[in-house]
Order: sequence, then structure tokens, then C-alpha cells
Amino acid sequence: MKILVTGGAGFIGSHVVDRYVAAGHEVCVVDDLSTGQRARVNPGARFHELAIQSPELADVFAAERPEVVSHQAAQADVRRSVEDPAHDARINILGSINLLDCCRRFQVGRVIYASSGGAVYGDADVIPTPEEHPTRPASPYGISKLTVEHYLACWRDLYGIRGLALRYANVYGPRQSPLGEAGVVAIFAYRLLRGQEAVINGDGRQTRDYVYVGDVADANLRALERADVTGAVNVGTGVETDVVDLFRRLRTAADVGAEARHGPAKPGEQRRSAVDPTRATERLGWQPRVTLAEGLRLTVEHLRKDDGGPGR
Repeated sequence: MKILVTGGAGFIGSHVVDRYVAAGHEVCVVDDLSTGQRARVNPGARFHELAIQSPELADVFAAERPEVVSHQAAQADVRRSVEDPAHDARINILGSINLLDCCRRFQVGRVIYASSGGAVYGDADVIPTPEEHPTRPASPYGISKLTVEHYLACWRDLYGIRGLALRYANVYGPRQSPLGEAGVVAIFAYRLLRGQEAVINGDGRQTRDYVYVGDVADANLRALERADVTGAVNVGTGVETDVVDLFRRLRTAADVGAEARHGPAKPGEQRRSAVDPTRATERLGWQPRVTLAEGLRLTVEHLRKDDGGPGR
């Protein structure tokens, strides 16, 4: 099958590309390298350096003629979306509309979209949160992700394009950037390996659902193989882990005895978040396989190798 993957040089997208190529599919990647890295792109995939909001995206579709689009590209920094919501909307909403218009024009039959469980549900009444729960995005990023889900539903009704939104929990694993403010697993692991101080926001009892990136890539492959599944499907473990516990687990994985410092709480931060993966099991035959302990170990090993952490 011919698949176009947006954001295929990024953290999650590069793992998705690897999984598609390993399964024998023909893959091309579109990425503007604003956060992705060319070296991450699987050598078995063709690469186009381009932003999804570019008018030239149509030329890529004309040349590649994909049957399926896996839309992983996004402005994914929640705090950046709050500071500059127009920038967030230009990429996440207008860029996605440009992409979907290309899908219409070039008769793409299937779109698999990387949405966000925590961001679209907001502060949920039910934990773990099922797909039927009301969506209450509390950031422009969450609004943009949910908006594109509505466009997918519209494109299904108007043009017959089968769209599936995979609502990711907090994805972590190798290739996640340890720099910046997003990706607490990579940030903590990187700092622990380098003997730097790790800072926990507030009391650290805020919870998240941490799902390993290899399991997320597997969900994308299963979504490809089950083309009849549309709508929204959660991709997570359904298990809450608070930040204090996460830090302790990472400290064990890194084999260091450092303590974290508690800083001020971040205004508006969700207190609890976990998604219910039951629908993914029922409709995609997917379930998370990598335990948190194993995933953290793999992440630490990767950072040691790639970023010069202590060679214990």
C-alpha cells in the first residue's frame, strides 16, 4: 500500500514510518524539519521537505499518489499554543485543511490522524476517559486537534474518505526531545543522566497516562489494516502515574540517586488524565504491550547512547 506520512521525521512519526516500512508498505514522508530530524527518516521511505500548509503539498500528492495518509505532523507544544494561538491554528487547522483538500483532490481513501486524548478531553469527569465523554479542550492546541477531528467526519460525509482519529495519551520513548518543556519522561531522563537538577511542577501528584511510542506505532499499523474503523479511538494504557512516581521510576532506570526539586505549579495544568483503551482493543485488536518499567529502561538506554549520559 502507498502511504504518505506527515511529520515522518519527528518523534512519533518516524516510529510510525519504521513500522509501515517493516510491514512492506511503500512510504513517503512530508516534514518541514522544524522539529523533526532528517536522520530519523527510514532509508526505505522517500522524503519531501515541506510544510503541510504549503501550496506545494499538492505537487507531492500528484507525484506520489498515496492511497492512505497518516497525519502525524503538528504544532504540539501546548504552552506555545496558549502564547501564540494563531501560529497553532495555521499549522494544526489550516495545514490540516490543506492536507485534507489534497486528499479530496487526489482521491485518497483513508486518513489516520494523530489526535490527543488528554488535550481534547480536558478535565474529565471519568478516569480513565472513554471516547463518548464530553470534549472540553482547555488550550488552543486541544481545540485545534478536536477541530480537525470534525473536519475528518465532514470529509467522510462529503467525499467518502474514511478518517480515523487516534487520541494518543502521553507518548514517550526513544527519539523524544529532552529539550524544551514538553515530554517529561525525556526531560527527566536526560537530566538524570547528565547530573542536572530535575524540577517537578507543584506537588507532583498530577497524573498522566504514559504509553510507549512503539505501542503507538503498532496502533497506527493496526489502523491501516482495519480500514473500516472510523471516528475516534483512544491509544493509551488506562493507567494513571503521577509525576513523583514517574521520577522515582526513572531514577531507578538510570541508576542514579538524585532528588528532584519542587517548583511552582503551572497555572491551568490538568490534575488527572488517562484514557480508556477498550475501543482500541475491540475495534483494532490493539493493546499496550510495553510496561512502563520496560519503556523507561529503553528510553534511558537510548538517551545514554545518543546524548552522552553516564555509561553505567
